[in-house]
Amino acid sequence: QVQPVESGGGLVQAGGSLRLSCAASGGTFNRYKIGWFRQAPGKEREFVAAITATGMGIRYAESAKGRFTISRDNNKNTISLQMNNLKPEDTATYYCAVDVRDTLTLTQTVGAYFYWGQGTQVTVSS
Repeated sequence: QVQPVESGGGLVQAGGSLRLSCAASGGTFNRYKIGWFRQAPGKEREFVAAITATGMGIRYAESAKGRFTISRDNNKNTISLQMNNLKPEDTATYYCAVDVRDTLTLTQTVGAYFYWGQGTQVTVSS
């Protein structure tokens, strides 16, 4: 099985930036769609962004548009989430997830992603 491993979380002030990375353990992500999700205490896990296997198709949550950028480098087998202009409401554990289905549509549905990393904590102070 392909296991995502997230890194890059930390503590930043509002308006700051972080770059999260997702690496593959036990295989390659290159043929799979990848999603970033986040979960804050007491809240449901929510969609942030997703990217197709080629990197040509991208989808963002409304909260992420204009501030976050998802990208992938299939030569390095990594997926990144660049987060700019961070807000306190962005505070959450961020997860990288793998959609192994052979479909073209990028989905926001948590259940469509079969393999999940352990998460990396992002804390944004006011």
